[in-house]
Amino acid sequence: MEKDCIFCDIINGKMGTKFLYENDTLVVFKDINPVAPVHLLIVPRKHIRSINDLEQEDKKIVSEMIMAGKDMAKKQGVTKSGYKLIFNVEKGGGQIIFHLHLHLIGGWR
Repeated sequence: MEKDCIFCDIINGKMGTKFLYENDTLVVFKDINPVAPVHLLIVPRKHIRSINDLEQEDKKIVSEMIMAGKDMAKKQGVTKSGYKLIFNVEKGGGQIIFHLHLHLIGGWR
């Protein structure tokens, strides 16, 4: 856990965030500033600052995040209409919170 990391606080139950899914590797919850009808965040429990900080041993985490995105898209009913899975990397790439996370965005008509 990183000091002053809001996602670490969420993962550790300090924020009262409702998880739509969780396991030993990751949690999934709604984005508080959604840009679409469906906007979920898929966040690993392990603090990894960004894509640029991934290590070889983190391959399984990233794979599990993507598969969770696919599964959550199905549960949210957006597989047929379409959705986006997005990693923002570093400030110039739109990353605001420096704890690796994957956006699931969809639900447009």
